[in-house]
Amino acid sequence: MAKVHIEGVKKTYGSTQVLHDINLSIEHGEFVVFVGPSGSGKSTLLRVIGGLERISEGNIFIDGLLVNDLDASDRNLSMVFQSYALYPHLNVWDNLAFPMRMANSSKSHIDLRIKTVSEMLQIEHLLDRKPKQLSGGQRQRVAIGRAVVREPKVFLFDEPLSNLDAELRVQMRVQIAKLHRVLGNTMIYVTHDQVEAMTMADKIVVLQDGKIEQIGTPHELYHRPQSKFVAGFIGSPRMNFLDATCASISNGVEVYFGGANSAFIPVSSNGLHNGQKVSLGIRPDDFTAPIPGLDQLRVEIEVEYVENLGSATYIYGKAGHESLVARAPASGNFSINSGTVSLSVSTRDCYLFDANGQACPRSEVPNPWDKVK
Repeated sequence: MAKVHIEGVKKTYGSTQVLHDINLSIEHGEFVVFVGPSGSGKSTLLRVIGGLERISEGNIFIDGLLVNDLDASDRNLSMVFQSYALYPHLNVWDNLAFPMRMANSSKSHIDLRIKTVSEMLQIEHLLDRKPKQLSGGQRQRVAIGRAVVREPKVFLFDEPLSNLDAELRVQMRVQIAKLHRVLGNTMIYVTHDQVEAMTMADKIVVLQDGKIEQIGTPHELYHRPQSKFVAGFIGSPRMNFLDATCASISNGVEVYFGGANSAFIPVSSNGLHNGQKVSLGIRPDDFTAPIPGLDQLRVEIEVEYVENLGSATYIYGKAGHESLVARAPASGNFSINSGTVSLSVSTRDCYLFDANGQACPRSEVPNPWDKVK
């Protein structure tokens, strides 16, 4: 296990800066996921930690040791890539043994490590096969096994599941999570898939344009996003954003949206003023049928498409001129012919973002809808 500490790291390619003043601490044994859209800098950040890229400015410490000038091979890290990068002419046993042979490990130690790791990853019956005889999931387990046998301080994963189909991705997520529990090593994982990030991470680092947008647990990022970008990126389906205008500010913010509709949102005004344009955020899963007697925001949705997933049904439609997605109440029977439906959301489940995309802090008062959802 090892702590990774990053201070003021910048990375430029010529005149293009791809990492901007990155400051981050990863504790011993944490599973940290870097997530963000393509071009956000997440893979570059992983590569500079691994020593595959040199930083332009700043410092990187691994287990208290400054590693800026150390080669990748001297940082005691193991990296698993999107491509399996297995040697096609070697069988699984030899692929697993290769890094230990390069480190001049004894044959008895190699035999013991391969036996232990292959059983852990459930590939012991594949040791005699060549990579071309393996499925995609089996190849990825071998690639992970090759990283594990080295007993590194830190594991680095660069979108390792991108080449797998949906079912295998779920299986491998579980496999990697189990591996982390067994080994207890520090793991840093890069993905553009926020579902992977939410289901695997102890801590998520959300990046955009080479900058850290927010760091937090999956629960914190989902329920307390600090920006409109994080709110829209974390969650599936993504959060709805409706154009709104501040009408009055007193122990919360009253907003007008969708024409004459209004609602009082219990958030901090955060420097807002009357007449200011804001964005009203509503998660699709927070919609329900109207419930009398509770503070609620009502939305009329003109149904354009209905997605039935079995366990949930999502309505895609228009609220005025704006597109909107809502999870349909379980009690309803909705179809593309449903016309216009009326749904509600507790005002305490609503989010508000200022013109710069920064979140207005939400009230911590318990939500009375929790008892009726």
